[in-house]
Amino acid sequence: MTRSGSTKAVDASHGLNRLTIARAFLESAQNQVAIAQSGTLGNQIAATIVNAAIAYTDALTATFGSKINQQDHSAMVKTLRQVMGNRLPKAQETRLARILGNKDLAQYGGRFMLLSDAQSLLTQLEEYAAWAESEMTRA
Repeated sequence: MTRSGSTKAVDASHGLNRLTIARAFLESAQNQVAIAQSGTLGNQIAATIVNAAIAYTDALTATFGSKINQQDHSAMVKTLRQVMGNRLPKAQETRLARILGNKDLAQYGGRFMLLSDAQSLLTQLEEYAAWAESEMTRA
């Protein structure tokens, strides 16, 4: 597969593999929230949520565009828009951008995220995931 800019060409099986991984990240985030106790930091949960969103987006762009983003996660929204066109609702584009916007804070930042922050992001992810799952059934 060849690489072009921040994207990399992938074969058809990559989309289904990334969908399986996305589902696992989503389940992990849901489990983390379910067992969290008062005072639990949200950073590690948010990191899992971000990884789930990335995997769902890779599943979509691989399935419908035979490419995925590499390293430049800020360009994922643009790549998804290019691949999905008008099938990408503005609300889902906004959700994805909001989730990805927490990547650095969750994974590299020095500020603590609250459990409530992670719970809010999980709600956003669940809505994005439901849309992505629906789109994947059209493939």
